[in-house]
Amino acid sequence: MLTGVKRIYEKPVITDGKRVLVDRLWPRGVKKSTSNIDLWLKEVAPSDSLRKWFSHDPEKWEEFKDRYRKELDGTRPFLELIEMVKKTDVTFIYASADTEYNNAVALAEFVREKLH
Repeated sequence: MLTGVKRIYEKPVITDGKRVLVDRLWPRGVKKSTSNIDLWLKEVAPSDSLRKWFSHDPEKWEEFKDRYRKELDGTRPFLELIEMVKKTDVTFIYASADTEYNNAVALAEFVREKLH
């Protein structure tokens, strides 16, 4: 079950379940050894060109989600992520300061759509 999305800088809690980092780049200032990340699945993050195009611009949000969905649809990493969410509690972890318009929020929306 997808338990939600959370910034990597927030304290982990037991209800997070498996903590999956869904960013292409490792977060600044975070040591891998102390990150409490169970899996870094950078393959489900948006491409560099899409990420740079979007640049967290709310006016581009809907088009970003459409482009991102097309990048992900049918890919092995995305399908494996859906299977993981079916089997265990998962929290998507991201680094962006923007808590409303980021790839983890979009990814959570896509996964929920696939599960329903």
